[in-house]
Amino acid sequence: MPLVVGVDSSTTGCKVQVRDAESGKVVASGRAPHPVTSPPCSEQHPSAWEAAFVAACTQAGVPAKHLPAAVAIGAQQHGLVVLGDRGEVLRPAKLWNDTESERDTVDLLAALPGGAAGWAEACGSVPVPSFTITKLRWLRRREPDVFRRVAAAMLPHDWLTFRLTGRQTTDRGDASGTGYWSPSESRYRFDLLDLVDSTVEWESALPEVLAPDAVAGEWLATGAMVAPGTGDNMAGALGLGITPADLVLSLGTSGTAYTVSSHPSADPTGAVAGFADATGRYLPLVCTMNATRVTDAVARLLGTPRDRFDELALASPPGAAGMVLVPHLDGERTPNRPGATGTLTGLRADVKPEQLARAAVEGVVCNLLAGADGLCATTGSDTGRVFLVGGAARSRAYRRVVADLTGRPVVVPSDGELVACGAALQAAAIHLGCGFAELAQAWGSGCGEIVDPDESVDRDGIRAAYAAAVAGTPL
Repeated sequence: MPLVVGVDSSTTGCKVQVRDAESGKVVASGRAPHPVTSPPCSEQHPSAWEAAFVAACTQAGVPAKHLPAAVAIGAQQHGLVVLGDRGEVLRPAKLWNDTESERDTVDLLAALPGGAAGWAEACGSVPVPSFTITKLRWLRRREPDVFRRVAAAMLPHDWLTFRLTGRQTTDRGDASGTGYWSPSESRYRFDLLDLVDSTVEWESALPEVLAPDAVAGEWLATGAMVAPGTGDNMAGALGLGITPADLVLSLGTSGTAYTVSSHPSADPTGAVAGFADATGRYLPLVCTMNATRVTDAVARLLGTPRDRFDELALASPPGAAGMVLVPHLDGERTPNRPGATGTLTGLRADVKPEQLARAAVEGVVCNLLAGADGLCATTGSDTGRVFLVGGAARSRAYRRVVADLTGRPVVVPSDGELVACGAALQAAAIHLGCGFAELAQAWGSGCGEIVDPDESVDRDGIRAAYAAAVAGTPL
């Protein structure tokens, strides 16, 4: 049976899965951590990603025990890797959750005629400090000596694929999160990059954007075919096999809500990013910076082990007795408040630990759903399935709160590593020469436990209280 390898190189670590290409059965897996980061300056050296990839592969028996026919990399979006003319990394990569480019974002928005609306029309999204183009401008402003030496600008998945093949390539999904590739036109917008620096030969500095079913090259160490790879959200969508009516809520280090669409989107408010997906369609997406790290912080504050935090949060009635936590602990992307901090309202003298635990979970979910409302309104993704994925999908408290506050049955996929699964599915489909949807069905993608909502919960009241608390917080 042919084997494929799917890789999830996330903010926190690298996960590798070895799967049977035809059935999707997991044969082996491995994982290794990445260095811990903390915004506003959030950086990792790409060599740490490669070391973690090698360690995770070794743990999974790749290639010593399991020699793959194909491999694909899924990785955290938006990060900036800059290389010199010998292919060397010039500095640590600035990650998606690095917010030091806030000033540069403001300047870029002002530099394009039409402002936010002009950006949405040009590249499908309104840049926020997460976007790669803002990090390039930060580099030019703060480290001009490094910027002058840049021969190539890449994303995390691009760089890892480059280390396997020796070729500088990317895919349309990950490229669509840079702020300088247009999903609607399927091309780089060099005029947008000229707003960073008009003297740079940008065309030679950027990777080739591959078609969804193209081959990036050969894994030089094993001879395996290397698929294009993609960003983590795009890989997750592949792993689920979602349709345009479905809504995915992903809660891990960050929070995302997304669906797939046959048409490109351009939201001038910036709430919905008009990304492309990894199959030739589009992936409108809302992203929040603060998700499970918020509940981790509250658990630490309460001195509660993570395995008991769910029990504590579920001991409180819905609404946390009026307590509301606005979870913008490290700034926020949606809404765009890079300098914000968290706030707690409704605190009374009889406060109980379980109320704070519940308020933390509800705050994280309300924050993501506030962005998802706009997504559903523009795409019709309020009629299909709701998937809960990411680390929070293992949490009973998050499952319950998501079901109650959406008012819809929630599917918790049985496969907990959807990015690695989606990357493996991409590799398998290209190796086997079949369609992505066809293979996702054969693999049984998207199956899992269903959590029904409690119809007695006043979800409108809880969400209204959250909206009022956000309206009263400083920018």
